[in-house]
Amino acid sequence: MAGKFEIYKDKAGEFRFRLKAGNGEPILASEGYKARASCENGIDSVRRNGGDDARYERKETKNGGHMFNLKATNGQVIGTSETYSSASGRDNGIESVKKNAPDAKVVDLTAQ
Repeated sequence: MAGKFEIYKDKAGEFRFRLKAGNGEPILASEGYKARASCENGIDSVRRNGGDDARYERKETKNGGHMFNLKATNGQVIGTSETYSSASGRDNGIESVKKNAPDAKVVDLTAQ
């Protein structure tokens, strides 16, 4: 099963997207956007930048977890991962973005 981007509205009424792997696990989540078009531009940016390993900022959390940010060419964070218990889990998450993002369909949950 292929990955997918889900567009949804958060409690504040802003548009967000999340990238899910083919197994339904979330890989990457966006910030909030006031306009749907900006959210869609964020998805396009993930597709453009997701294949470039240099765009990933690998981080360790204060409690010893591991996570990553995907950044655009201008350095702005496009999406943030969940927290992983190991660096290898985080690295597998990055590989999953690279694999799933280019062909992931977009599902608009705000239209339902």
